Amino acid sequence: MCNKACLDFGKAVLAAGDVKGKAVIEVGSLDVNGSLRHDIEASGPTSYVGVDIQAGRGVDRICRVEDLITRFGRESFDVVLCTELLEHVEDWRIAIHNLKTILKPGGALLITTRSRGFEYHGYPYDFWRYEITDMRQIFADLDIEKLQSDAPEPGVFFFARKPADFAEKDLRSYALYSIVLGARSSVARNSLYWSLVCFPLRKIFGKRRWINSLKK
Repeated sequence: MCNKACLDFGKAVLAAGDVKGKAVIEVGSLDVNGSLRHDIEASGPTSYVGVDIQAGRGVDRICRVEDLITRFGRESFDVVLCTELLEHVEDWRIAIHNLKTILKPGGALLITTRSRGFEYHGYPYDFWRYEITDMRQIFADLDIEKLQSDAPEPGVFFFARKPADFAEKDLRSYALYSIVLGARSSVARNSLYWSLVCFPLRKIFGKRRWINSLKK
């Protein structure tokens, strides 16, 4: 899933040398409104696998981002694409751990995701918002080559490489903005119940009253 700005970013940062003769995986590959797949396959990768939680155009295998290591193994791909997915994954730490782990040393990671100000979009759920400062912290263990805001809509575009001496950063205490709670949280408190029940209630009662009720 990818908007035009996302497609333009991917085409700009991924060189033919990053792809030719390489193994590529697209995580969250269901083609709803665009995909980088056609352009990347034109550069001649040895393999291109698209995974998502449901079948559809662009999906080769059904696989949750949390299960990537179990399904494909560690350091299995030269290029990992993850566009417009991370905000929809409840346990963002596990998701990011899996993305980093399936990437080979020297491999490229391309991510696009949404920032604060982008409306709630539950497809099927919506939990988090990422800013440029978050991406710098969360991916401080990678060599970041490009990091920018999505100009048309609140979002962030990210491109980095995995260093040969990769040592994963501990993110257990990192607080990310939860669109469900309306505040930053270091706790994975965004269950299906919170997303489908509490978020609508927060919209009705207002953010300040909602946050105060959580503190009681």
